[in-house]
Amino acid sequence: MQYNNTIKTQLEHRTIREFTNEPVPEEMLSQLIQVASRTATSNGLQASSIIRVTDPDKKKELADICKQEYIARMPEIWIFIVDQYRNSRIAKENNCHEESIGDMDRFFQGFTDACLMADNVENAAESLGLGTVYLGSILNDPVRTIKLLNLPKLTFPALGLGFGIPNQEPQLKPRMDMELRMFENGYKTFDSYMDEIKEYDEIMQTYYDLRDTNNRVDSFSKQLITKLENINPVRQKIVNVIVDQGFDLKLDK
Repeated sequence: MQYNNTIKTQLEHRTIREFTNEPVPEEMLSQLIQVASRTATSNGLQASSIIRVTDPDKKKELADICKQEYIARMPEIWIFIVDQYRNSRIAKENNCHEESIGDMDRFFQGFTDACLMADNVENAAESLGLGTVYLGSILNDPVRTIKLLNLPKLTFPALGLGFGIPNQEPQLKPRMDMELRMFENGYKTFDSYMDEIKEYDEIMQTYYDLRDTNNRVDSFSKQLITKLENINPVRQKIVNVIVDQGFDLKLDK
């Protein structure tokens, strides 16, 4: 099968956590900003923004929030946020004070916009030869992240992206068969999922994660159970922080 250069890059996606000390060239940054600008957005309302973190002290605090020390050394860290604050100000300056600006629909529009923008930038960065890593761990303590980034009401941090010139070459991480993840016209269930992923479980145990090169990783099923057992109580209450940021999610009390 013949793939174009875009698809080749996407099929070679690897998470990179170590980068050289070289800064990302300004021309590349300019291109990535343009890509972010042109990302699809719900209703054309562009309800997402980016915080570029360059302050070394802020990077260190983000590393502490994320429990990932390498974040403090990243050349570029961009935090993609839900941003209904800007549109709320535009509305108020036009004497519109509709409370719908902070409803659940607007929150998820902004959250989706932010995630789409992050993914667009990630794909573009890798096409330029840069390495990338997503930082969902910024939500380990969303209150700290909000305070660190000085986020006003009607904003919320959705996802982080670190990138730079890669200084490692990890294995391509195995993925489960798409027959378990893509269905036609409706969701398909299976009698035994352990039977379905048996081969994948075995393949995963041949993979080395560069964060612990002395040990192969566990099977997917064991990783899943470990993740379910090791919960983060703060993350379980994220919805409360979303409400504190001014969004009315219409939750039943």
